[in-house]
Amino acid sequence: MGDDLDQMGPVDYLVIEFPGSHLTGEGLPLLVDLVDRRIIRILDLLFVKKLADGSVTTLDMGQLEGNGGQLAIFRGASSGMIGGEDLDAVGQVLEAGSSAAVLMYENLWAAPLARALRRAGGQLVASGRIPVQALLSALDATEKANPATAGAARKG
Repeated sequence: MGDDLDQMGPVDYLVIEFPGSHLTGEGLPLLVDLVDRRIIRILDLLFVKKLADGSVTTLDMGQLEGNGGQLAIFRGASSGMIGGEDLDAVGQVLEAGSSAAVLMYENLWAAPLARALRRAGGQLVASGRIPVQALLSALDATEKANPATAGAARKG
């Protein structure tokens, strides 16, 4: 297993909340496309619901109305790495009555870089993600402070 881990790219997770348990499946074809193009490899995909009493229960993909057919491709996508403590943490961020998709994936696109950095003795010491809303807010603040350069960063 150690050799396999040395070959892996960075692993990320997402928890996507669906208020009122309204899962449309709109993003599923895009997720399949990322897998098909070998940009990511899904390690775990599960769906949970936070009940009124605050407890979290996992949902079988067959329980998800209207999406069962689309979700069939993800049956068995479970490494077993997401455990009870993880589900408790998910429950802390969800609103009662909501459902969530919990996705853990390997960034295959970054695996060659990660391997090279590890061979060179590098190690990841920090990581983070900047929400799009925070980027837009920062750009708006920059544009207000520097009207002469307004829009330059957005045009890229």
